[in-house]
Amino acid sequence: MTATRGDGGWISGFLRNPRLSGEGRTDVPERPTEETSGAPVPCRVVVCRDCCCGSPKVTGDHAAQTARLRAEMPVRISDCLDVCDQANVIVVQPSTAGRAAGARPVWLGLVNDPDATEDIVAWVRAGGPGVAPRPDILDLYAFTPPRRRTEP
Repeated sequence: MTATRGDGGWISGFLRNPRLSGEGRTDVPERPTEETSGAPVPCRVVVCRDCCCGSPKVTGDHAAQTARLRAEMPVRISDCLDVCDQANVIVVQPSTAGRAAGARPVWLGLVNDPDATEDIVAWVRAGGPGVAPRPDILDLYAFTPPRRRTEP
């Protein structure tokens, strides 16, 4: 389902979807994009908060980290991303402009202190992946998730 301007937006299109049952969702609406909302989509951040990330197993104020990120950008909390050896994991998804430039999501691990969180905030404010160069300090946190690794 693709919503267009003037049709009430993607939410109303989702609510009018006849494939939805009373027992729960059987269809998930498309996320708003530049084409459906009329505005560029900003960088989004996915924060892992499950078995290791965000738990007492990992040091840091997890609630403060999440609140800080939410104050600056759209944030989605995820169940386990299956990279527990990198806890706390944050994935920075590129904006519309970043995607147009060919950027892919950037996975950052071991983000366990407020300074690292501030470095992420500053990078996203500057445009994030594909728009602004990643600060050198964040190179220390960047990793390739196992399912994306390529063998030499």
